[in-house]
Amino acid sequence: MQLTRLTKLAVKVFCAVSIQSGIANSASDTPLATAVPEGTVLTIGDPVTQKALELSGLDKELSFEVRWANISGGPQTSEAFRARALDVGSVAEIPSIFANWNNLPVRNIAYKERRDPIANPIYRFGVAPGVEVKGLADFRGKRIAFSPGQAQGTLVLRALQSVGLTKDDVTLVELPSTADVYPKALASKQVDIAPIGGVNIRRYISQYGSDGASLVEHGLRDDPGHLYAPQWVLDDPAKAAALAEFVGLWAKANDWVNRNPERWLKEYYVGKEGLSEEDGKYLIELTGEQVVSGDWRDVKERHQATINLLADQLGYKPFDVEAIFDNRFEKLGVSALAQGQ
Repeated sequence: MQLTRLTKLAVKVFCAVSIQSGIANSASDTPLATAVPEGTVLTIGDPVTQKALELSGLDKELSFEVRWANISGGPQTSEAFRARALDVGSVAEIPSIFANWNNLPVRNIAYKERRDPIANPIYRFGVAPGVEVKGLADFRGKRIAFSPGQAQGTLVLRALQSVGLTKDDVTLVELPSTADVYPKALASKQVDIAPIGGVNIRRYISQYGSDGASLVEHGLRDDPGHLYAPQWVLDDPAKAAALAEFVGLWAKANDWVNRNPERWLKEYYVGKEGLSEEDGKYLIELTGEQVVSGDWRDVKERHQATINLLADQLGYKPFDVEAIFDNRFEKLGVSALAQGQ
């Protein structure tokens, strides 16, 4: 049976294998086109940026057709990539790492972080009522909710590492980190400790604090945010050019959110997400200002440390961080911001 052009491209991508790591490592060295060819379409899974572009009016600057997909988070995004139903998604640092370990070649094309990541962490560790935990060293011997392949799971391993512990010093209980699963697992004593984020932080204490529930700060950076795309999309010159344009608008949309917290509260958190005004204000304060990076040296160093930690603790083969970054996009976000100013 004759191979289609798409199948041939997929075979080419998957055969371009790194000698060191064994994962797909098709280099993206072709310069990006300066204009997006007519008829180019991108399917984008980034509901937050979609809303920010609409509210700011930046969506009018798109020179290509966008099909928005209501998809977020690593597992959903990776599944959509495999189905060839998505061209780019927005996630934290972990999905691109696990995607490559699972024979899904992807690369990060944009990065943002919080202005003050230690003062404004995404997660706190929730402690079950009646469990005595005052700091990370007290995690020894405890049952900890764990979601491999997601940011919450990696945070658990990094927290253990920071106090000289490993997964062998605790009991990791695999649970999905969706919705309010972790707070409920804590309240029902399924686990002793779990990383919880967003409004669940304040809700957990509000609901169970009187029963003895508590929170523990981890003092670690837990804030990376990325756009990433499959290698076969990046190897398409037209789609790569559209992605370059999108990265610039993504950066501008992020800046708009930073500068318009009151409207973001009203239109996104309350109007779109259906949160109370109090919860919305809490999330804005929790998030703080997010900054787009135009220099990935520190980003890659932290990623490499994460790759090495996950490989050591979970039995994967370590690989060179360059396999999951497309350096052509490194400065596009900050350049767009500079031009806008």
